[in-house]
Amino acid sequence: MLTINKSEPMLQTGRRPLEGRTAIVTGSTSGIGLGIARALATSGAAVMLNGFGDPMEIERQRIELADENDVDIAYDSADMSSRDAIHLMVERAVARFGQVDIVVNNAGIQHVAPIGEFPQAKWDAILSINLTAAFHLTQATFEQMAARGYGRVINVASAHGLIASPFKSAYVAAKHGMIGLTKVVALEGAERGVTANAICPGYVWTPLVEKQIDDQAKSHNIARDAVIRDVFLKDQPTRRFATVEELGALAVFLCTDAAASITGTALPVDGGWTAH
Repeated sequence: MLTINKSEPMLQTGRRPLEGRTAIVTGSTSGIGLGIARALATSGAAVMLNGFGDPMEIERQRIELADENDVDIAYDSADMSSRDAIHLMVERAVARFGQVDIVVNNAGIQHVAPIGEFPQAKWDAILSINLTAAFHLTQATFEQMAARGYGRVINVASAHGLIASPFKSAYVAAKHGMIGLTKVVALEGAERGVTANAICPGYVWTPLVEKQIDDQAKSHNIARDAVIRDVFLKDQPTRRFATVEELGALAVFLCTDAAASITGTALPVDGGWTAH
């Protein structure tokens, strides 16, 4: 007779859903990555932050997340373009937390140019940070997770991992590649308790996007609302930005036992953009 193990509901145990779990979230000193890191911490996971920025601001965020959620929050400045730096970050995470259960590959950069003018150095940098770094971090943690029978790999891809736009050759190629990598990791982890999924956001409300809106409004001398409606959200049918809280909530769900059978997927959070 087949026996199905049912996890005890959170309401009965009083435990947060990710209590005792540990995570590395790349590119998490701002924007989407920070939102996901905050959601994981709120759900009880210890988190290693990673990214660039003002050291004092990063330390303030680290302390705030730790104090608000009563979890261990670390920070590592590993350069995502360096395989050695990524592997050292994993070693430091294991030394601090004991293990790594959850990997969120979020670090990314962008450059926009016609393909005939696209700089080789920008292509190399985008593929390195947006795609190759995800491979290196997954490779450095996969066997440890599989040996324990639990692991979650969450790749923050993009709607551009499912569709294309002009002038974004490197970014679109990297995000399509990330979804392919997700599927391979899902298949290799399928019988070992490791799931892999890609979250594919459309436009998300972050401080960086807000600044881009203001810059475009000034440079083109058009109303801010028109920039939002006619530039940023013209392909997003809901006509609203996704939020980092929505992405964080999805990431948390994918880490729970309730999502144990969700693997190898690309999950759009794009207001219907890829439904066209």
